[in-house]
Amino acid sequence: MSLRQKAVKGIVWTATQNWGGQAISFVVFSVLARLLGPEAFGLVALASVFIAFLQVFLDQGFTQALIQRQELDPEHLDTAFWTNLAIGMLLTGLGVAAASLVADWFKQPQLTPVVRWLSLSFLIGSLRGVQQALFSRRFAFKALAVRSLVAVLVGGVVGLSMAFLGFGVWSLVAQQLANAFAGVLVLWWASDWRPGLKISVKHFRDLFNFGINIVGFNLLDFFNRRADNFLVGYFLGPVALGYYTVAYRVLLVMIQLLTSTINQVALPTFSRLQKEPGRLRQAFFTATQLTSLISFPTFLGMAVLAPELVVVLFGTQWIPSIPVMQVLAFIGILQSVYYFNGSVILAMGKPGWRVWLNCLNAVTNVVAFAVAVRWGIVAVAAAYVLRGYLFSPISILMIRRLIQIELTVYLRQYAAPLLGSLAMVATIFVAKYFLKDFMGLGLLLAICIAIGAVVYGVTLWLTAPALLRQVLDLVRSAVSGRKAK
Repeated sequence: MSLRQKAVKGIVWTATQNWGGQAISFVVFSVLARLLGPEAFGLVALASVFIAFLQVFLDQGFTQALIQRQELDPEHLDTAFWTNLAIGMLLTGLGVAAASLVADWFKQPQLTPVVRWLSLSFLIGSLRGVQQALFSRRFAFKALAVRSLVAVLVGGVVGLSMAFLGFGVWSLVAQQLANAFAGVLVLWWASDWRPGLKISVKHFRDLFNFGINIVGFNLLDFFNRRADNFLVGYFLGPVALGYYTVAYRVLLVMIQLLTSTINQVALPTFSRLQKEPGRLRQAFFTATQLTSLISFPTFLGMAVLAPELVVVLFGTQWIPSIPVMQVLAFIGILQSVYYFNGSVILAMGKPGWRVWLNCLNAVTNVVAFAVAVRWGIVAVAAAYVLRGYLFSPISILMIRRLIQIELTVYLRQYAAPLLGSLAMVATIFVAKYFLKDFMGLGLLLAICIAIGAVVYGVTLWLTAPALLRQVLDLVRSAVSGRKAK
């Protein structure tokens, strides 16, 4: 099977993992949002700020280093596993010990036990890195898909059961822990690799020299993605953070659906093509264009339909989340189409470039959030979007230098999705104007989505038939890859 067929087949299984997992997760999240109030989500979001900070240091970037290396020795695997396990145990102890300090910092005493229990996720997470890297290297995304679906399903069952029994915030805590534990069990059951004792300082250095840049990137990415939660929670309290978290969760779900499917396959694929810049450039264009075909209509549709989406999915108690969701939709477009820039930078062996870029993003995000938080959660979301677009050209210039893309060719691939999305948005506005007084929100939402999808598809068919043929060709490649198996 060719690399292209492996990549496309990987996309199929990763799509199964992400779309199936996200569908289950989102249904669970929607039900939990109706059963629990904003304060419960806000408390877990506050605890997650601290957990996410320590999570940066768990893997040491070893998982990506194992995927990126062309030559891999058994010593690399054993060294990575035992290093991760030791760090996982250390971080679990640190999280338990520091829980009360975190609660005092946020002036929320009920955070202490939440942080302590969530700290177990470090120990659980330390067991999955090497197994996950091995499956990714082999393009064995079926096992990863099964692992993700089982984990999400188990976590959802545990979380919903506890919520219906009245456990409140502990439903969210148990959901996360059950999800992580079930995922690790499935990975180990599906894998034939088991750790030995071939630990080597030399092999540790091999992984660490690459991985330290990943740690640096993840640390800066923490400030990029969590500074808003921290500042909102600290200055505005857990209720405001709860409203912000629900809107941001929808954004993350959409980004995961649109990018993780291809990006999980992109890094190993791009890494195999690092010495063939022409093929790598074409693979990059294909990944970004396929993502834009879905991300443009999805996020613009989310912006225009947010009032109906929030009430139908979560209930009227979450109405303050609507304007936040509408604003964040525009950063979703940018993050989706830029997601693969980082994979190219890593595949070309330039992780330091990504660290410096994220450093710039982190500093400017923190400043923007700190200035905006005094005006509330909508202003914080707007600051996120504005900063993202102002600094977006820098990443493209890096890609241009690495694989010599032509900017006009790069920008032209977004023309058809943008035109189709604008036609879709205009149609939805008209439909809402004429239909809103004649039907309930649920039916109105369903009709608007259906009309929008038809208008978008027809516009693409009229303006970019070659692009649709390319998509069909990729689908045929995925099918033929399955048959070849």
